[in-house]
Amino acid sequence: MAVLGKPQTLLKETTGTAPAKTGLHVTLGQVLVYLVLTVGIIYTLIPFLWMLGTSFKSATEIVRMPPTIIPEKFTLNSYLTIFNDPRVPLGRFYMNSVIVTFSIVTMVLFTSSLAGFVFAKYQFFGKNVLFTLILATMMIPFQVTMIPLYLVLVRLGITDSLLGLIVPGATSAFGIFMMRQFIEGIPSELIDAARIDGASEFGIYYRIILPQMGSALATLGIFQFMGTWNDYLWPLIVITTTEKRTLPIMLTWYNSQHGSRADLTMAASVLVILPIVVIYFFFQRWIVRGIALTGFK
Repeated sequence: MAVLGKPQTLLKETTGTAPAKTGLHVTLGQVLVYLVLTVGIIYTLIPFLWMLGTSFKSATEIVRMPPTIIPEKFTLNSYLTIFNDPRVPLGRFYMNSVIVTFSIVTMVLFTSSLAGFVFAKYQFFGKNVLFTLILATMMIPFQVTMIPLYLVLVRLGITDSLLGLIVPGATSAFGIFMMRQFIEGIPSELIDAARIDGASEFGIYYRIILPQMGSALATLGIFQFMGTWNDYLWPLIVITTTEKRTLPIMLTWYNSQHGSRADLTMAASVLVILPIVVIYFFFQRWIVRGIALTGFK
């Protein structure tokens, strides 16, 4: 009877393990964490949903009280107005942003990975001091350096051009730091073996280092893409010709021309951020993986 009265004790003595607990057990702390995260998500998404919904509303529905987030009647008139506006060469603005962003991202990936390889695997005089100076530039606000940088572009004669937007963004202190952190985890024995086989130093970088940096390069590329695509202050200073403007400048100009038409302003905002949303949606796993592999928390 004693054995039959304690089946759980018998199971633990015969198998060495306690019976598995069934049911959902959620602590009060977990409930509070989920509640705070839910509130934060809603608070973050409301402006985006408002912008997206307003772009599909009619002008009369926008001013209706109480306001609605989801349009009662969807309309594409705002987008058609923007596309048919002869004063807004939207395709040209998109092309300018694509050229500038693609060029800067490509150059930053190359210079950051190459400099990161040098700082991670080479020993030379003043290495730590030089790397510290590079990191120190991350603490200097851009507003401090933009006037000297603009004067340099004037001397070079590349103001009011896409080249004036591309050249200053060719390097990234954050990118160099990120690549160095990742490359330090690559075994040095691979590099020594390549040198024994007669590989050149650039060949080691191209054939040994780069193939192992996919996640880190993808992460840096996404960060740089978002920062360059949304850049407003520097293109506003450098570019004076309408045909050479990028999308963020176009959005500000369009808002000043149609400030009373919230539907047009919101539709233009959706067109500006759409590429970023698409890029992030398809490559978000690379961001998580790259941050984990490079040691950031």
